[in-house]
Amino acid sequence: MSVRHGIEDLLRELAPQVLGALVRRYGVFDTCEDAVQEALLAAALQWTGEGVPDNPRGWLVTVASRRLVDQVRSEQARRRREDRIALATPQAELLSRSADAEPEADRDDSLALLFLCCHPALSEPSRIALTLRAVGGLTTAQIAAAFLVPEATMAQRISRAKQAIKTSGTPLRMPEAADHAERLGAVLHVLYLIFNEGYTTTDGADLTAPALSGEAIRLSRLLHRLLPDHAEAAGLLALMLLTDARRPARTGSDGDLVPLAEQDRSQWDRRLIAEGIDLISRTLPRGQVGPYQLQAAVAAVHDEAEHVDATDWPQILALYGLLEQVTPNPMVTLNRAVAVAMVHGPAAGLDLLATLESDKRTAHHHRLLATRAHLLELLGEHDAAADAYREAARRTTSTPERRHLTSRAARLTPGRS
Repeated sequence: MSVRHGIEDLLRELAPQVLGALVRRYGVFDTCEDAVQEALLAAALQWTGEGVPDNPRGWLVTVASRRLVDQVRSEQARRRREDRIALATPQAELLSRSADAEPEADRDDSLALLFLCCHPALSEPSRIALTLRAVGGLTTAQIAAAFLVPEATMAQRISRAKQAIKTSGTPLRMPEAADHAERLGAVLHVLYLIFNEGYTTTDGADLTAPALSGEAIRLSRLLHRLLPDHAEAAGLLALMLLTDARRPARTGSDGDLVPLAEQDRSQWDRRLIAEGIDLISRTLPRGQVGPYQLQAAVAAVHDEAEHVDATDWPQILALYGLLEQVTPNPMVTLNRAVAVAMVHGPAAGLDLLATLESDKRTAHHHRLLATRAHLLELLGEHDAAADAYREAARRTTSTPERRHLTSRAARLTPGRS
């Protein structure tokens, strides 16, 4: 690993700790976050040439604190905020003392930051953006690039999110017991969405965005470390590891999508698979099973099969049946239809898919059409399958998926344009 990449990894690890220290101390999330970003930039420039200081966290906290005071002093419109900060800590002390000298300086507020970024007042896109910025340490430009939106658009989204946090007056602390379960569910869901977007991008020329899926895994590791006994946090991490292990085989040399059944399993990351299986094996026996644990169990069954014909489809079907009871939604039913087809035949799978045609959430979704096309192909109805593949290709916004679906249709009906 190069020195530059090592510093980048360290800064991303320290970013939520430094932000937590400042927010806990001064209570102004938006200004603290801006100050931390400036400190991270200064560190990236200075440490590359001069080396990492003995106490990098303390260095960042001190520099960010100074930036915070500079911001307050330079903006008259923020005089009231300056007064609040002055009441909390004399400016001379703020300038000269590292926050790491405080008794609670070593406290890791990363989990509290995750909860803050998943505040109920924020929309789902804002939660994702703010989590990546404040806890993940990604720049606005990096987040915008990952989601294929202009940087200015993402900057406005993040700014609105920070303003909403400020308006809510929510302090940096874990939510009350009554709100803990709901807020933790939101945290898990945001991390799940970030991973999914990284594993299969919604649109664009590339199938995956490894930086996003990698960041989701890193944050999920952090969450699991802070909540080691939470079964669903462990289940989510296991799901990510078991799924991401297949990423090297998901695209060919030309960047085209390679479906699971056709992947070269020797390319799968066995280290991630072993870690994921160990996690889910220790988690499932604990008691109540949640949706992330069940999805991880499905992924484990796929990953344990040495070749596609060795897949234990009856076990996968049973797991999807449980998942549909725990979290009924059309995408779970769609996946169960594939398992039904593999156990009871494609006609049975198609019958189950037909129940989704009246569901507004999936009636026009390209995945429903692609799955129907696959089952029609297994049934030998090649013309109907090709038509479904073409329609699915028209509806997807992912260029690699569109190429794949169009190619499947062309192989089934080579004489048609």
